[in-house]
Amino acid sequence: MRAITGAPMTEKVRRAMEAVPRHEFVPDSVKPQAYDNRPLPIGEMQTISQPLIVALMTQLLEPRLGDRILELGTGSGYQAAVLAELVDQVYSVEIIGALADEAAARLKRLGYDNVTVRHGDGTLGWEEVAPFDGIIVTAAGIEIPDALMRQLRLGGRLVMPVGEVGGVQQLKLVENRPEGLINENVLSVRFVPITRDIR
Repeated sequence: MRAITGAPMTEKVRRAMEAVPRHEFVPDSVKPQAYDNRPLPIGEMQTISQPLIVALMTQLLEPRLGDRILELGTGSGYQAAVLAELVDQVYSVEIIGALADEAAARLKRLGYDNVTVRHGDGTLGWEEVAPFDGIIVTAAGIEIPDALMRQLRLGGRLVMPVGEVGGVQQLKLVENRPEGLINENVLSVRFVPITRDIR
């Protein structure tokens, strides 16, 4: 396994990322760049995030064995696979049907039996299996959807890029503490926008 360059991370997250074959989650045309620290196209005008961002977002969730995580934006399934190395169950929602089908098949082929992928609008969460210990959103929105906050367990964490489409967003960490929600801006980022158009 090639080292992923430029991505400082905790040992636990490093082991998880090294266990996931990133080249399996990108098209053949960009496989030579699979382990570079940059986003890559995966089709349908979507991208796989750069390893630095995947590592950071994973660490911000503070995932533990026993956790149930919700992901909005499955994409190619890479972030879900990294989380699956660290937690008991990942539920991932992808709004583009072709990507959802491909990711589900890919994750199954690679043995990630603790990831469940659904085609639908992730901004609605996944109420039937809520609450979640962590929620991760891999596309940018102008605000955090209320449904996601309602489905975040007390003590849970949510990580999401928030800001204007096409501009610079803030990667936000929200913690659901007994004394209320704690909201922190972590880093300026650029993500593809959340889409509400189910395809």
